[in-house]
Amino acid sequence: MATSVRREPTPRAREIAAVALDALETEGPDGLSMRRVAERLGIRAPSLYKHFPDKKALEAAIISTGFELLAEAFEVAVEGADDRLDTVAGAYRRFAAKHPHLYRLMTAHEVNRELLAPGVEERAARPVVEAVGGDRDLARAAWAFAHGMTILELDRRFPPEADLDAAWRRGLDGFRRR
Repeated sequence: MATSVRREPTPRAREIAAVALDALETEGPDGLSMRRVAERLGIRAPSLYKHFPDKKALEAAIISTGFELLAEAFEVAVEGADDRLDTVAGAYRRFAAKHPHLYRLMTAHEVNRELLAPGVEERAARPVVEAVGGDRDLARAAWAFAHGMTILELDRRFPPEADLDAAWRRGLDGFRRR
């Protein structure tokens, strides 16, 4: 089934997406089935398709919410911060630790940007770009570093004695404007 083009969500679609996000956050990826979301809403799964043409569209709505939450976390964190790069990196790390299933949904696979809410990805990226002095390529490299560190930390791939705060500091130093 082809995924449809983005449109302004109805209040019911927003409610469904919120319930789906809660299912993802509390039950993990297995909670993000159309059947499971419908159960939580007290409806039958086919009713969801009146609001979302397929699961990819529902996931895009959840990812859009994730970008909004991440952007808010960045914006609050950098307000009055002396070291924006360190502050943004810390907010990113905390966001992923607080929302590991949402973080994985947002970053693990290709996303259909046509289905995202307008401007959410750009809003979340803006503080990262600003933290490295406006250089978009450097911002992408810093994000790749932060994502690598974050996913390895979430997967508990570092040895127990590893000083992850020190590793973050060393890594971020490579992205600071000289």
